[in-house]
Amino acid sequence: MAGHSKWANVKHRKAQSDAQKAKVFSKIAKEIMTTVRAGGGDPDTNFRLRLAINKAKEANMPADNINRAIKRGLGESESAQYENIFYEGYGPGGAACLVETLTDNRNRTGSEIRHIFSRHGGNLGEAGCVSWMFELKGLLVMAETDGVDEVKLLELAMEAGAENVHPEKDSYEIITAPEDLEAVRNFCHERVPVASAEIVYLPKNTITISGENEAVVLKLIEDLDEHDDVQNIYTNIE
Repeated sequence: MAGHSKWANVKHRKAQSDAQKAKVFSKIAKEIMTTVRAGGGDPDTNFRLRLAINKAKEANMPADNINRAIKRGLGESESAQYENIFYEGYGPGGAACLVETLTDNRNRTGSEIRHIFSRHGGNLGEAGCVSWMFELKGLLVMAETDGVDEVKLLELAMEAGAENVHPEKDSYEIITAPEDLEAVRNFCHERVPVASAEIVYLPKNTITISGENEAVVLKLIEDLDEHDDVQNIYTNIE
């Protein structure tokens, strides 16, 4: 389980039930509303909104749901006001966890996130206790790797302005500066299919969790992801 990519987020797994799909759609809708309030409702001029819409399409979210979320973000219909809040803590074995949430009640969310950490032998810390271990980066994933030459892909990505390429088991990950993500995505997508593009927090270094701590940390991450207000979970687990 890589600590730095979308594969590190439990969200990348396909929803297997209507209830899970509804939860995924709800989280994406909140993200769309928040990005619209921050940067407007036109995806042509709001890159983060384009990323959120692409994420919605990857999850097979109906177009009507996407449009409703945009309208709510524009204030055309009533909706809650969400804050983007990060919670930081440690799981068993020293695993650093950076938890991104969108919440309309920070006291409730903070209490519940703390309880999840505690239930799994972890500790919720103060702001800054683990965030210094992560860097904000752009991440592109090429999932169709058959016939892809790693050297050529690296050359292509570097030509586009990327920082690095990481081969994974069934994919390639291209790392960029956040401000270069769109340009690199557009350049690469014309030549190699891009499965996803998002702005994420990558760990500067990773650690290995073994023994019984591994199962407990994975359960901690899974339970955090199940929380309605949690959007992303970033760890330094290798």
